[in-house]
Amino acid sequence: MESMSGKTVLVTGSTGGIGKETARQLARLGAQVVLVGRDAARAEAAAAEIGGGATACTGDLTRLDGLRRLAAEVAARHDRLHVLVNNAGGMSAPRTLTEDGVESTFALNVLAPYALTFLLLPQLRAAGGARVVNLTGGIPGKPLDLGNLQGEKTYLGWTFSQYNHAKTALMALSRRLAERLAGDGVTVNVAYPGHAYTPGNRAMSSAAFPYLYRPLVPLIHFFGPRLMNDMAKAAHSSVQLAASPEFEGVTGIYVNGRLRHVPWPAGARDDEAGEAVQRLCERLCGAGSEGWFEG
Repeated sequence: MESMSGKTVLVTGSTGGIGKETARQLARLGAQVVLVGRDAARAEAAAAEIGGGATACTGDLTRLDGLRRLAAEVAARHDRLHVLVNNAGGMSAPRTLTEDGVESTFALNVLAPYALTFLLLPQLRAAGGARVVNLTGGIPGKPLDLGNLQGEKTYLGWTFSQYNHAKTALMALSRRLAERLAGDGVTVNVAYPGHAYTPGNRAMSSAAFPYLYRPLVPLIHFFGPRLMNDMAKAAHSSVQLAASPEFEGVTGIYVNGRLRHVPWPAGARDDEAGEAVQRLCERLCGAGSEGWFEG
């Protein structure tokens, strides 16, 4: 890994878990890291803990206005952004809609990385050779149901199927964005962290699950620390794509939790599906948000 001194990196969802560890490792390489979280106090505390000039921004990534305000704050502080790590992710067990009328799991895992990438495109272009790293998770890869991207027909939040579906959609979208941004000198790649025992897993409560699934929660708490990756190891794939010279100028690839460049799963290789996800994101961002994106 080479020094990242003089480079600015933005990591979403970095007040805890994999995102915080990703920010920590990049700061150790000398990067000026900007942490993003929903809670201002947690974000400032995480930045202070990491040190090395790390700073914090806050924003609700499930809301279009929140994304726009976040991008404006970053642009006001930094004229260049060398790496954008779209790490934030999660799942709403019951189907819920954001204030923009977007299904919450899709909004956070797919729409937010898309919108933030384009809102910060001027800063990414200005950096020259900038990198966008999108984090997948769960068990992605099955074919996408293009009529159910926002759980319109069936929402299987309790089984994590909707989360897996959203992460597959992000992967398909990332392949499209890699092609679209190649002329801007911006690379787009996807990292898989492996299964990690995150703060979200530790905070998991049986009461949040239907009766049928509640016995699984104690098992996760027991086996999680023993079988899942720790945060440092889980952050490696994101850090490699963000900082390694091996990936300079490389775009449109998928790196697994063992730091191996592996083939895209079938659901992400579907060009028609990738185009459909892109068009949906364009439509959702365009509603009442004219002039968002340059180029």
